Amino acid sequence: MSLPEKKIKVAVILAAGMGTRLRSVLRDVPKGFLRIDGLSLIEWSIDKLIDNGIEKIVIGTGHLSEEYDALARKIDQVCCVRNDRYASTGSMYTLYNLRDYINDDFLLLESDLIYEKSALDALLSDSHRNIVLSSGRTGSGDEVYLEVDSARNLVNVSKDPSRLARIDSELVGISKLSLPAFERLCAATRDKPGIDYELGFVGIAKTCPLFVKKVEDLAWSEIDDEDHLRRALQTVYPKIKEREAYEKH
Repeated sequence: MSLPEKKIKVAVILAAGMGTRLRSVLRDVPKGFLRIDGLSLIEWSIDKLIDNGIEKIVIGTGHLSEEYDALARKIDQVCCVRNDRYASTGSMYTLYNLRDYINDDFLLLESDLIYEKSALDALLSDSHRNIVLSSGRTGSGDEVYLEVDSARNLVNVSKDPSRLARIDSELVGISKLSLPAFERLCAATRDKPGIDYELGFVGIAKTCPLFVKKVEDLAWSEIDDEDHLRRALQTVYPKIKEREAYEKH
């Protein structure tokens, strides 16, 4: 597939969550500061984004936002915008809260992810302007499943398989959005502060197609609880190291 005409230079990271299921591990830092092999998840993401030509990274913060503010003071490409209502709103409101800081197409990521660089390559090299990245079955627990139509556009999202006509793949937590799609998303969710962004995606999908890009064997993990962390350390991160070391040779 041909390279997109519009080069993506902006990324948005959603990082307002409280990380309640990882409190025993995190103690007094937010989820994005969970460290793997000496580097925090947020720094892993920032490094990969900058290596892929991203020039501006907007982090939507909330819980323990001062940790992200300190990081932004050290990295020129990063700025932070706090969701003061983080304890009572969903991730969609954190994204909506950034609307005055986004004026171009962008990559959208969750802060509690570890993933191989090919995840970004898959989005940046695809000509679709609106893409939801997905993978094959991971068996990781707490999966978010996707249903697509015959053109591979998003139809529905759920953690409960019985709510979907069929399961196509799993939501990774990395997407690409055009500015017009983002504006439509904000308009559709203005009065729905409690929802997560993926439900916002479903809300606009009928009038704004969101292509679901499936990378079957993608090495990635959301880290929401201690079981996720164990899987990330024992299975996912070793696979990422092996693959990315091979690519360098």
